[in-house]
Amino acid sequence: MPDALRILAAPHRVVLVSGTNGKTTTTALLARALTRTGSVLSNADGANLASGLVSTLLRSPAAGWVVLEVDEVALPKAIKDTEPELIVLLNLSRDQLDRTTEVGDHVLRWAAALRAAPAPAIIANADDALIVTAVLGARPEAHAVTWVQAGKPYRLDSALCPRCGSSWDPHEEQWRCLACGLHRPAAGYSLSGDGLVRIDSVELALPLELPGRANTSNALMALVAARTLGVDVDTGLASMRSVEQVEGRYAELVLGARHVQLLLAKNPAGWAEALDQLQHDGGPILIAVNARSADGLDPSWLWDVDFEQLRGRHVIVSGERAWDLAVRLAYAEVPHHVEHDLMLALEGLPDGPGSAVANYTAFQSLRRLIGPSG
Repeated sequence: MPDALRILAAPHRVVLVSGTNGKTTTTALLARALTRTGSVLSNADGANLASGLVSTLLRSPAAGWVVLEVDEVALPKAIKDTEPELIVLLNLSRDQLDRTTEVGDHVLRWAAALRAAPAPAIIANADDALIVTAVLGARPEAHAVTWVQAGKPYRLDSALCPRCGSSWDPHEEQWRCLACGLHRPAAGYSLSGDGLVRIDSVELALPLELPGRANTSNALMALVAARTLGVDVDTGLASMRSVEQVEGRYAELVLGARHVQLLLAKNPAGWAEALDQLQHDGGPILIAVNARSADGLDPSWLWDVDFEQLRGRHVIVSGERAWDLAVRLAYAEVPHHVEHDLMLALEGLPDGPGSAVANYTAFQSLRRLIGPSG
């Protein structure tokens, strides 16, 4: 039924969350914050294509708020069919090129969808030049747009100005294109430090249970969205602090004396965040990579990940593309051991704390090893 999403969404106040990385976590945090205002329905399982959105809405037709994580490809249709009250745009980078094509296509498609939409409010990451280009392509005056300086350490997908194609330096914090004038918008909300955010010139701590800079960014975007929808900052923070893991992300797997934290990383930008987080512990690490349809069939993105950071650590390699990963680690001069069986790979980690990082289907296999609690 081609109109199913439109019909099912019509009675609800809908919020859409999209981007390449952080969608599931941001959606979970925002949904948790909104529970203080009434019933909330969300696709917490990450089913973020059109079929998944329909399945989510079928579960509870009586819900008030509906907070939906939406795949980058599915966002234009979701905007058209659900007529959202608010759209949260996190970041854009390369991901599954065999399915989603080049990231610049999303900029054009998102801008067209936002132009055609009946003026929903937008929360957008001002540090991401691709996001800014898409939003300003639809709303040159930034009407009903709230800019958040949520950070974007990985900027290799913006080597040229996304608006005019001129050469520039996207790594500057206050980025600007000297040719067309595209620049980072001013924002009243920003990351201020490790676990700190700035809201209306007031610095606040975000003592989340979820670790890492990326989750502080996700929480800031969720907090600003919740505030826009009528949840005060203290209430939103109190709700989000209770989120300890999201669909297995950051869950701990206990195997005898081993305590292994699970991390999901699906593309170069996601791996950059994961490796940054891992730099702080120095413990052993299991890396598992598959290349199924849900992962993207082409694992050449491995060469865009800075695995050189893992030199000197105990590294075990697993997954269906373990040998591809092993070759990459060999060139990175990272000693490692290959073990295709995931359970044996986990058991090969030494006692004590450690980490397991995997892309999507390999991560789901690790979750199944945890059991129902993960």
